[in-house]
Amino acid sequence: MNVESNPFPRHQWVRLWCALPNDVVEKAAAKCAHSMRVDDIKSPEAGLALLTLRDGALAEPYYLGEIPLSRAHVSVSTPEGKNAEGAALIMDDRAHLARAMAILDAVLAAKLPGWESAFALLEEGARAIQKMERTRKAILATTQVDFSLLASTEGDEDE
Repeated sequence: MNVESNPFPRHQWVRLWCALPNDVVEKAAAKCAHSMRVDDIKSPEAGLALLTLRDGALAEPYYLGEIPLSRAHVSVSTPEGKNAEGAALIMDDRAHLARAMAILDAVLAAKLPGWESAFALLEEGARAIQKMERTRKAILATTQVDFSLLASTEGDEDE
């Protein structure tokens, strides 16, 4: 894949990084942040969020329950004076992981030093998601039921 024509829309970056082991993402962010200044625009937060859906019949809110949620919003500056902002919102209770992804988001969006490794993690995350999808499809295929056999036995009962 060509880095110049990034095939991954920015709104999918966090999803792709979430498919990777947490320590890989955190190490990449730490490596990027080592030579730059990272300021929290808003302090990273972790907590619970109420997951709400709309009822299909009456369109009233239906509360499924609580989910862990962490978010971070950072500003990254290089010694040369180049600045970028990044953010991440993840279904996880680790605010430091959201902050790491926010750093990677800023670095990749502005192509700051280290953006190549952030992009490589996107590709690795895409491969991990494809592997999970293949596994799920294989499991689904083994659990399918062939109902056509039932149609041939219905006539036997009438006789």
